Amino acid sequence: MGARGAPSRRRQGGRRLRYLPTGSFPFLLLLLLLCIQLGGGQKKKENLLAEKVEQLMEWSSRRSIFRMNGDKFRKFIKAPPRNYSMIVMFTALQPQRQCSVCRQANEEYQILANSWRYSSAFCNKLFFSMVDYDEGTDVFQQLNMNSAPTFMHFPPKGRPKRADTFDLQRIGFAAEQLAKWIADRTDVHIRVFRPPNYSGTIALALLVSLVGGLLYLRRNNLEFIYNKTGWAMVSLCIVFAMTSGQMWNHIRGPPYAHKNPHNGQVSYIHGSSQAQFVAESHIILVLNAAITMGMVLLNEAATSKGDVGKRRTF
Repeated sequence: MGARGAPSRRRQGGRRLRYLPTGSFPFLLLLLLLCIQLGGGQKKKENLLAEKVEQLMEWSSRRSIFRMNGDKFRKFIKAPPRNYSMIVMFTALQPQRQCSVCRQANEEYQILANSWRYSSAFCNKLFFSMVDYDEGTDVFQQLNMNSAPTFMHFPPKGRPKRADTFDLQRIGFAAEQLAKWIADRTDVHIRVFRPPNYSGTIALALLVSLVGGLLYLRRNNLEFIYNKTGWAMVSLCIVFAMTSGQMWNHIRGPPYAHKNPHNGQVSYIHGSSQAQFVAESHIILVLNAAITMGMVLLNEAATSKGDVGKRRTF
């Protein structure tokens, strides 16, 4: 019986064999090479990420805040891969910069970083670093940053958003406020531990000793306790302190003033209605005291029966 053309299938040992087209082998080979390359690239990324995290953990074991220059900033913060958040303080701590606010903010930042470093929740998902203007001028230029101090959060993926820049002018730079901001951006909650400060206790002890000594010396004549003028002066001092914003300063920890790093101009009045400098509180206190003194003098001039010239002066 004659064959009809070339057979596409043959029987061998009772089994049917199928042959793939000859052009499929290059495609399979290419697919295999692509899979190997992708697997190798993924492995390389994992190794690079592990090296970066290991290096950051080593730095953190030495200091809770590590300093970065331009190269380190680009390698550990800007360049992928990353699976950690980085909090960066951009500052100018060199003496020739004369940035007193930078030094105050650095103290609060140090307290916050130490609280995280020595807490039981410490892990490799959050790190604290610093870029000084004199050590990383190119970083400031790259970010178009023209003021210091500035706090920024760099997330594990993507670029920083507007909320990743801490609103220092409105909130202040107290460690507690920074911790709330970090919790909002990273879901990492840091309990701030401040080093013991005995200055308040010492001041209170001195005040109690002074009052006790005064009462002891005047124990035979305590009529001054019933002096209305004295109590009025004490009340006015408390009112001046509260109405000038001293309590707000104590809670938010704003800087005393702001010095522009470019032209050196010092601003004592904050440009926003949502914030203030400590200097503003002192200015308001003096103005309130002057207005109150004027009202007292007007009252004295109207009620007293003394010399006409003296009353006119009042």
